[in-house]
Amino acid sequence: MNYLLIIKFIGSLLQFEGLFMILPFTVGLYYHEQQSKYLLLSAAVAFTIGSLLRLIKPKNTKFHPKEGFVATAFSWFVMSVMGAMPFWLSGEIPSFTNAVFETASGFTTTGASILVDIEAMCRCMLFWRSFTHWIGGMGVLVFMLIFLKSSADEMNLMKAESPGPSVDKLVPRVRTTAFILYALYTGITVVSIVSFILAGMPIFDSVCIGFGAAGTGGFGVKADSCASYSPLCQVLITISMFLFGVNFKVYFLIVFKKFKEILKCEEVLWYTIIYVAASLLVAINIVSDLGTVGESVRASCFQVASIMTTTGYATHDFNTWTTLPKAILVLIMFTGACAGSTGGGIKVSRWILYLKQIKREVAKYTHPRSVKKIRLDGDVVDEDTIRGANVYLMAYAAVFIVSMLIICIDGYDLITCFTSVAATLNNIGPGLEVVGPIGNYDGYSLLSKWVFVFDMIAGRLEIFPVLIMLAPQTWKKK
Repeated sequence: MNYLLIIKFIGSLLQFEGLFMILPFTVGLYYHEQQSKYLLLSAAVAFTIGSLLRLIKPKNTKFHPKEGFVATAFSWFVMSVMGAMPFWLSGEIPSFTNAVFETASGFTTTGASILVDIEAMCRCMLFWRSFTHWIGGMGVLVFMLIFLKSSADEMNLMKAESPGPSVDKLVPRVRTTAFILYALYTGITVVSIVSFILAGMPIFDSVCIGFGAAGTGGFGVKADSCASYSPLCQVLITISMFLFGVNFKVYFLIVFKKFKEILKCEEVLWYTIIYVAASLLVAINIVSDLGTVGESVRASCFQVASIMTTTGYATHDFNTWTTLPKAILVLIMFTGACAGSTGGGIKVSRWILYLKQIKREVAKYTHPRSVKKIRLDGDVVDEDTIRGANVYLMAYAAVFIVSMLIICIDGYDLITCFTSVAATLNNIGPGLEVVGPIGNYDGYSLLSKWVFVFDMIAGRLEIFPVLIMLAPQTWKKK
């Protein structure tokens, strides 16, 4: 294990995080808020520590897969702790554990909150809270790769942080791939924010909601999430959430006019089909609750997009809906968005692979001598990718079960415990019952909150970087 290389990389991360805090600090200056000084102080501390760590000169500067996974996992924990400092030092979130929970929820784009009165928080801290969504959406390490020297081993960092069963470079150079991803990400974010402003949403709200929709995070600036915004704004937020749940490779193909390749994107097709089917089923079943077809369709499309893309915004308290629509929402918690998007969950592409494996196994029983290859987007999927998807599901189930058993110690009902773990591990935010769209996670014990922090980071990094970091054999000397 190349400890010095990992420590130096953490230094680079802290430098970037310190620079990121300058933007919410300027927001605090604009609104004349005293709490902004804690953002500046935290930024200075982060940048100074990062600069000192950057002085380390490891003999070997190559990231092997093991170092890439460990550096990525450790970075996200460090980033969450340092990012919590402004909340904690300013007293906006007096509990250190709660501050780390809120920050980890932000960076992992989960949107789960311990805040009881969101609107009481000062604007610079609300901005920092939402900005963490945007930073974590595409991945802070992917952003850092834009400014690092491009080499083949840096792909190990991108693979460790980027969601999906496999990660491909859009172009030969890692640095160029990272730049293209962030250019697309920034461009669509700006378009979303401008559309919200033109629809009549206040500028501050538009930026914060835009960050949340882009990162598929879910932190709002109002106690009712998005319920008080106009129907037009809600429709635009729905569209934005859906678009950020699409694999960014599709936008790359659109920009470079490779339309024939877009038609091969099987995952996006099924993502759209699942979204439309779930929206229709939910809309049909909530008409009696909401009164009109138009209102039920708008609410359904919004909530299905929010949960499926793991954003977590809400326009209605779906906790009060009947059993079937709630069951559909819980099921699509596990479906997730597309691989290569900012959304969480298990991912549509993995479910496609699981279903095709079932089909292949059935075919083997009926035709034992047949040899069938699994294809995705017209290409044969190699057995390593299939094995990785299968092992991921087993690891996911193990983390889910252990987390839920620990959470149950707090004594909440089974639905609350189950959906709270599902909502944090899948980076969604709201669950049902106590942790529903109008509830929060404040009542949980300190132990449970740290379990949730672990789940949020593990879910964002898709389990294995965190498990590799914790594995004893990772740290053994050969």
